[in-house]
Amino acid sequence: MKNEFLEKKKWVIRFISFISVIVLFVIWFAVTNLGWVDSYFIPQPQAVWSSFVLLITEGYKGASLLTHISNSLFRLFTALLFAFITAVPLGLLCGYSNYIRAIFDPIIEFYRPLPPLAYYALLVLWLGIEDESKIALLYLSAFAPLFIATVASVQKLPGDRINAALSLGAKKRNILWHIILPSCQPDILTGLRTAIGITYATLVAAEMVAATSGIGWMVLDASKYLRSDIVFVGIIIMGVIAILLDGLLRLYQSRRFSWVGK
Repeated sequence: MKNEFLEKKKWVIRFISFISVIVLFVIWFAVTNLGWVDSYFIPQPQAVWSSFVLLITEGYKGASLLTHISNSLFRLFTALLFAFITAVPLGLLCGYSNYIRAIFDPIIEFYRPLPPLAYYALLVLWLGIEDESKIALLYLSAFAPLFIATVASVQKLPGDRINAALSLGAKKRNILWHIILPSCQPDILTGLRTAIGITYATLVAAEMVAATSGIGWMVLDASKYLRSDIVFVGIIIMGVIAILLDGLLRLYQSRRFSWVGK
């Protein structure tokens, strides 16, 4: 009975979300078609759809829409992969050892609040104007939230769990792999979701310098020519991709760690 109630509540929440999107679309359609807002600022939905169809058939500035999307996703996922395989192990070590954290924590805390564009010029100077500097910028954006989430997860781990393993004969070098890492996985996944959001928001900044492709570059380039319809297409595409990525992680989180919070 309780499961049926929870399932019904879930569908009601989804229906409310669906209605909110429909209402927003109706407001957008009414405001633009009644002429309350100039089309240079907010284009009509039908104009955005026409531009989307045109981008699919003809592309933008010599590259197909799929090419722009794939180039952006390649930079994004490459940076996230490098961030994950470096931030998580380092975060586990720093959370487990105060001495190791004392080495890396000041460095990460120094650069973490800096705006990405503040040090992007240095990355371009060091790595050039190709994808290397863009991936490095995205990597730095993803590293900090992943690292902080991992460290915090280790620090809140009950000490009794580690002491129990030690009393049963576990060696310290095995505690990190068999006790700490499995216990921290839900928080690490939450940190990954945060890292994806921050990195995705930095994508446009990463494609500002010397880029000729990418969905972020397409939005910036279209804005120079007051093509708000193409800008809206790019923004909607980026939003849909972000929702899909986060939705996949949430689905995995709900199935793999269904016991969290219960």
